[in-house]
Amino acid sequence: MRFTKKHILSLIAVLLVAYFLSAYRLDYYIQRPGGAEALNPIVEVVDGYESTGEMHLMTISGGQATPMQYLWAMILPHSEILPLDHVRPEGISDDEYMEAQLQMMESSQEASTVVAYEAANEAIRIDYNGVYVVSIVEDMPADGKLQTGDRIVGIDGNDMQEADDLINYVESKEARDTISLEIVRGEETIIEDITLELFGEEEDRVGIGISLVTDRTVEVDPEVVFSSGRIGGPSAGLMFALEMYDQLTEEDLTRGYQIAGTGEVDYNGNVLRIGGVDKKIVAADREGVDIFFAPNEGDAEDSNYQMAIETAENIGADMDVVPVDTFNDALSYLQEIESNS
Repeated sequence: MRFTKKHILSLIAVLLVAYFLSAYRLDYYIQRPGGAEALNPIVEVVDGYESTGEMHLMTISGGQATPMQYLWAMILPHSEILPLDHVRPEGISDDEYMEAQLQMMESSQEASTVVAYEAANEAIRIDYNGVYVVSIVEDMPADGKLQTGDRIVGIDGNDMQEADDLINYVESKEARDTISLEIVRGEETIIEDITLELFGEEEDRVGIGISLVTDRTVEVDPEVVFSSGRIGGPSAGLMFALEMYDQLTEEDLTRGYQIAGTGEVDYNGNVLRIGGVDKKIVAADREGVDIFFAPNEGDAEDSNYQMAIETAENIGADMDVVPVDTFNDALSYLQEIESNS
């Protein structure tokens, strides 16, 4: 066949359309059910006890949409299309967003370690070293003055130990007030004066435009090792804590069941709301999970648990969906159920 100029132009047009549909990035983010990751390879307490069942953390698959992915998401069940700025704050790059997610995962592991070791009455020591800057919002007061990785150790002459110390102090101020931050950057300690501003249209909230994590040093005995790779976010906290407790104590907490769940856990053992619980229920059902823990949020009408139980009923899932407000709620439930072995 002899190719004419018209044929070549048509081929180029087809290739350009195909490239646009498969590679061009829209200002939308697609979330869909991910998987159930067994925690035994991810969390390892040195010389820990083994169990007959398994604990799982749940993941959500997601990414910035191409036109083709956007069209598929409109058709496929359990896919959700979100404006990009609802997932990744404006002014935050992909790399910065991923780094923030990994920092939150690290913080979640730390909180769950404290909860599990204290519940199991094992040795634990916590030292506070200040507050780390995880990300900076573009065009907010901290932009150009602070850097990701800066460690804030003081504010207006007061020592900073936890992120809440800084947040509560700033919330007591008003727009156009100036705060003085003492920052450790590499080997250097510097002082930055920053003027507070309102957050967009939120007339009662001021800040400088940063996200934070507390820089703690947690030492435990026996040692625990995490291998979570590139899994990010705080939502595996409850399951991390349960897995560690199970390995720390001789009693088999799994009772032979496949157990999953979701929910950030704070240092006091409270289980906090997370996003995407409906997609995690779908993933758990596909993986044959028997028991799924979901944040109850004090019996709130729109709680994660309510969405989880509704999703489970809609897809005909054969699992027990259990509401929990604290780590102890989940622990007590597992300690009281009959063995599946």
